[in-house]
Amino acid sequence: MLGFAIKEPALIALETMRTHKLRSFLMLLGVILSVSTLILVVALINGTNAYIAERVANMGNGVFIIGRYGIINTEEDWVKAVRHNRQFTYDDYTALHDGLKLPKNVGLQCTQRDILRHGGQSAEDVSVRGVTANIGEMDTEEVERGRYISDNDNEHRSFTAMLGSDVVKKLFPSSDPIGRTITIKGQDFEVVGVAKPIGSVMGQPQDNFVYIPVQTWFKLFGSHTDSFHINIQAQAPEMLEQTKEEARAMMRARRHVAPNQEDTFGLFGADNLMDLWKSMTGTLAGAMVGFVSIFLVIGGVVIMNVMLASVTERTREIGIRKSLGARTSDILSQFLVEACVMSAMGGIIGIAIAWGLAIILDKTTPMPMSVPLSAVITAVGVSTAVGLFFGVYPARKAARLNPIEALRADS
Repeated sequence: MLGFAIKEPALIALETMRTHKLRSFLMLLGVILSVSTLILVVALINGTNAYIAERVANMGNGVFIIGRYGIINTEEDWVKAVRHNRQFTYDDYTALHDGLKLPKNVGLQCTQRDILRHGGQSAEDVSVRGVTANIGEMDTEEVERGRYISDNDNEHRSFTAMLGSDVVKKLFPSSDPIGRTITIKGQDFEVVGVAKPIGSVMGQPQDNFVYIPVQTWFKLFGSHTDSFHINIQAQAPEMLEQTKEEARAMMRARRHVAPNQEDTFGLFGADNLMDLWKSMTGTLAGAMVGFVSIFLVIGGVVIMNVMLASVTERTREIGIRKSLGARTSDILSQFLVEACVMSAMGGIIGIAIAWGLAIILDKTTPMPMSVPLSAVITAVGVSTAVGLFFGVYPARKAARLNPIEALRADS
């Protein structure tokens, strides 16, 4: 009985929409626009979150970084960090490497941008990264050919290098670079490895780099640098926080930081980067909620007005139904179901439009788009709720009609 009570008004609503296509489209335009906007924003945030987690915040399995600066959100925090956070030294690295008990790996990486040359070719603005050998176990870059920087390279301060794929394309466009020589700051380096291509992140290339031994890097660029980063890898993901606390405690002790004082160094992991990103997207989502709400209210008001017009048009029908025994609740539910079905159809159309646009944008632009099922369910629920809310007044007006007066309406 309940199924019939819903099915009949639902079919009436669909038939009305089919008969009056233009009116129905204009009636549902607000709902369609709001749902489309909601789905597109959620798709962008969801896709970007996954993209950032995989391509930007992916620092390796259970890896976090200690350096002079951490994640800084405000100008005030930046000024404070510049004043109070001292540069790291090689002694800081050796103290952590030798003194920490929990980590699986403690490595060192320094970075400077420079020009690389080979013959008549040059590669500009290359990220020259000095590393210890165990960075290869922690980093997300993988070796495609040859090998990574070794402990022996660092012990002998060797002039060896592993190239990113963009550097290979620029310096060795038609030959194998393994065993060949490149020049960095006037020094010749033997190419011992080539990294697997990474691609780009948000349209920015990620393969324009070269790895060299960190001890050799100190020869070229000096040991006093803000790019001094100590990479620490926990033995297991569940030990990450405990490992962080051990490293933080040792650094605070080395720098004689009082218990009531803030850290004078930066410590951050993938979770901190994701928290920062999600706080930024949360602001965007909040702004979009207000924008979408305006469209929903406009769409709801239009639906209410159209339903009121429908009540006027169908006054005699309502009178006949009441004279044949239809209860007030039957008339009320009929018009509520019609309003919900119409609004839900607007939501479904909006989802279809947004889904199509999300696929197109994902394939043709750097913007990663991913529509979660939860957003689709929410959009259908919200659009249906709009129809229910704004359909109450017209439905109550129809349900309260006097059957005798309703029968006289068109007589």
